[in-house]
Amino acid sequence: MPENFEFAFPWIFILLPLPLLVYWFTPAFRTKSAAIKYPIFEHALQYTGERKRSASDIRKRSIFRWVPLFCCWVLLLVAMASPQLIGKPEMKVKNSRNFLILIDISFSMAQKDWEIEGKKVTRWEAVKQVMHQFIQKRAGDRVGLIFFASNAYIQAPFTADLKAVENLLEDTEVGFAGQMTRIGKGIMKGVNMFENDSIDSKVMLLLTDGVDDGTDILPLDAADIAQKDSITIYTIGIGTPGDKSGDLDEKTLKEIAEMSAGEYFLAQDRERLVQIYEQLDQLEPIEYEEEEYKPVTLLYPYPLGIAFGMLLLTTLTISVSNFIRSFKN
Repeated sequence: MPENFEFAFPWIFILLPLPLLVYWFTPAFRTKSAAIKYPIFEHALQYTGERKRSASDIRKRSIFRWVPLFCCWVLLLVAMASPQLIGKPEMKVKNSRNFLILIDISFSMAQKDWEIEGKKVTRWEAVKQVMHQFIQKRAGDRVGLIFFASNAYIQAPFTADLKAVENLLEDTEVGFAGQMTRIGKGIMKGVNMFENDSIDSKVMLLLTDGVDDGTDILPLDAADIAQKDSITIYTIGIGTPGDKSGDLDEKTLKEIAEMSAGEYFLAQDRERLVQIYEQLDQLEPIEYEEEEYKPVTLLYPYPLGIAFGMLLLTTLTISVSNFIRSFKN
């Protein structure tokens, strides 16, 4: 029997011996039999040697009738005791949080120097694939999405509908926000998003493969404003430092993370990016707590149905037996 099985009203089983008490202590059911007045009845008895019988007929208590009826009684008691399976307490998110993802979609993200299953793909294609998996694991957070390059724009406001965020991510391509990289502008757009929200826990994930062009607000100035607003920024650098095909500014990304009590990660390929997202899941875990409500599956229809089926079969068997007996007589 499963560990989560129980009876809601186990005291019902004190009625179990009731049919036996009725069987033992109540008088037998008597029925009067038909009789014919016969003038020389006494002489006939003397002649045949038969004994005179009572005018009532006592029904015999057949064990073969009582056993199925007693089984029906047991099944009815089981149904009345309400057997049930108690499920495990459901989990609910303990602390909700706003998780904002900032992604660089400047032209440098179109470089085909990453691989997926042995096939060369652009950095953006690889990032999108891994990002889908990461977003799916953020169930419980309200996720927002900002893309930046020359400009920064909100692709998805904070929402718990992660499927909608994934769809908006998939619809975005390199170059939609221009060709330059303006990290500071992206961070400030994120700060503005957080200002319009009341949730205290604020996390920002910044992903870029370039260096800020310095024409707008500087990245460190934007990071300073973010940390004053209690925003934690995790930064991810895409590419290989010192590579001629890129201009990744690791120093600035590290300083942004340090200023906001976050952490910097370097993703040189898709596999490393997957590992980084796993680390982020540990750094910013989704916390759950048990709900008091436990799902209950009621099982009483099963013994009740069997009891009625057995009772119907027993009644039908007795009726057929009586019919055959009367036919023979």
